[in-house]
Amino acid sequence: MVAGTATTTIPTTKTIRDRLKSYGHKGETYSDILTRMMDLIDKEEFMDRMYKRLEEKDQFVTIEEI
Repeated sequence: MVAGTATTTIPTTKTIRDRLKSYGHKGETYSDILTRMMDLIDKEEFMDRMYKRLEEKDQFVTIEEI
């Protein structure tokens, strides 16, 4: 976590908390886990947008087409 940032509480069920915890590594905070997950999602969304742009320009070629 970034030093000097305010923290907050996010209400959730124990089931969701335990599920979130299962995605973590030893020593990681919930904030660390969530940050890592959101970074992965951001990268996937970026790649999806790039593939769509290539498809729209008719420059994207699938492996099957090669």
